[in-house]
Amino acid sequence: MASILIVDDERSICELLEITFRKDGHRVEIATTGELGRRRLESKIFDIIISDIRMPDMSGVDLLAYAKEVSPSTIFLLITGVPTVETAIAAVNAGADRYVIKDHDLVDQLRRAVSQVDESLKLKNEAGYLRRELRRLTGQDNIIGRSPNMRTLFDLISTVAPQSSRILITGESGTGKELVARAIHENSPRSQAPFITVNCGAFPETLLESELFGYLKGAFTGANENRQGLFQAAHGGTLFLDEIGNMSPSMQVKLYRVLQEGKIRPLGSTEETDIDVRVIAATNRDLEKAIAAGEFREDLFYRLSVIPLHLPPLRERREDIPLLARAFFERFRKSMDKPVEGIEPAAMAQMEAYDWPGNVRELENTMERSVALETGRLISVSVLPEKIRYGVSGGRVGSSRNGRPELPEGGLDLEHYIQDTERAYLLAALEASGGVGTRAAELLKMSYRSYRHYAKKYNIT
Repeated sequence: MASILIVDDERSICELLEITFRKDGHRVEIATTGELGRRRLESKIFDIIISDIRMPDMSGVDLLAYAKEVSPSTIFLLITGVPTVETAIAAVNAGADRYVIKDHDLVDQLRRAVSQVDESLKLKNEAGYLRRELRRLTGQDNIIGRSPNMRTLFDLISTVAPQSSRILITGESGTGKELVARAIHENSPRSQAPFITVNCGAFPETLLESELFGYLKGAFTGANENRQGLFQAAHGGTLFLDEIGNMSPSMQVKLYRVLQEGKIRPLGSTEETDIDVRVIAATNRDLEKAIAAGEFREDLFYRLSVIPLHLPPLRERREDIPLLARAFFERFRKSMDKPVEGIEPAAMAQMEAYDWPGNVRELENTMERSVALETGRLISVSVLPEKIRYGVSGGRVGSSRNGRPELPEGGLDLEHYIQDTERAYLLAALEASGGVGTRAAELLKMSYRSYRHYAKKYNIT
């Protein structure tokens, strides 16, 4: 519902409209002089202003001009008991969104006008929801996985989504924390309200404060108009605070206060505004270690982690790699309009054996690169990044001029490298043989007994 400021020197009109719009569920404040209305605009941001034109100290047209200067997005409705052509022209020229005559039908006219404005705000939010839903249905925001870890995650999302409890999502970079937050929002009663994301590590402290809480004109150099903060913009919906572990200590104090009291105060304002926002936070840091090191507030941690949710890294759910790879392949094949038909078994085996330190994001980038570079019918090993082709992160294990292996920079975990290589070739042989173990053993030039030993060792079925 909208936040409304009513400005009229007739107190009875103010009180009548206040009662009417509060019954309709709106948040209403009143001012009985133009000057009081102007002061309200200096301390708060409103969706709609309803103002009389003729007032002793300041005309409604002057108040409208000031409102357009400090808060251009606010809808302004002018009312008058003395309608003339001149006042109508002045209202239109000043930028009034509606001109209403004070008569027996005043309340009904204003209710219709406010209802139309409120409906336009709902349609704006709904349009954003439909765009998000379209992305989800076309695979842009899907969370893909069939591993036990992911099935557990899906069950947890279904359980917590209908609630309003705050959630802290942890996991390495690239695991899809924002996708999980979106899934929770889109399966919640708040799904048609805004879902707004802010990366807490991407802003300096002062800029982050103004982004989250908003500001009034003149609050600082460059604040040329009132601006709504992200907490207010997300009213009724969800605010996703990514990289919360990078928030400065002083901002942690301010955020804790907001979560505790459910109110925000824009920069430059002396008044607080109630908010109704579900907060979902995410971090790739171990916040309990950060608390022990004095880098993160313990009280804020407990405010945020009412429901903790951990995303496993891709290396701990390798059975999801083929699903993700094929999903990304299909997306990029269509977007690039390339006649590539699939992924070679050997290339898929190399991807399954790789540890993916960048997680799902790295796999997505790898498939985009592979589709772009591939000139044949299938994605081949040759177009994969070198570190995936050779199963190491430090570089290629090759031969030097004297015939001995050449170590990558930083050295090599030999046992891990050998195990990855064995597993990759076992998977490649199994896929090439259509899942027939005896044929896979023949391709690897080993007995079926040996093949079964290695398959059991690497949990390959």
